[in-house]
Amino acid sequence: MTKRARVTTTATTNYKIMKLTEHFDLAEFTASPNAKKLGIENKPTPEHVENIRALCVNILEPLRQIWGGAIKITSGYRCAELNAKTRGASSTSQHCKGEAADIKPANGDTLGLFRVLKSSGLRFDQLINEYPDENGVPSWVHVSFTTKRKNRGQVLIIGAKK
Repeated sequence: MTKRARVTTTATTNYKIMKLTEHFDLAEFTASPNAKKLGIENKPTPEHVENIRALCVNILEPLRQIWGGAIKITSGYRCAELNAKTRGASSTSQHCKGEAADIKPANGDTLGLFRVLKSSGLRFDQLINEYPDENGVPSWVHVSFTTKRKNRGQVLIIGAKK
């Protein structure tokens, strides 16, 4: 069963300090050195905040419990302007809806995290091993979750070395 998260418009007033779950806050999802460099305010709408919270509640927080350690958000929410200026980003990216995050475990074992998430039984939309090295170790792990339709459970590899 999908857990729904509701966020009101006033909840986004202090979006930089908003706690989403026990171990994740909104600032992690909106932080972007690229946005800062380009002078872009990467501020989510209330609907996007609701989607980010659903991703945390249904995927990231349970994954952290299964994994048994900290997980870092390397790329979370991207407003349309930031996404357009992000090299390699898809124009239909779930990052723009607050439905996706690129993650790495604090201990650096991205392949282990990918494998744990893949076998976890968590109902993700997409799980992507992004830009793996010659041993299949991802540069980062992309995971998405949506409340708008059934999550597909797709497992993909993008940018594999040939």
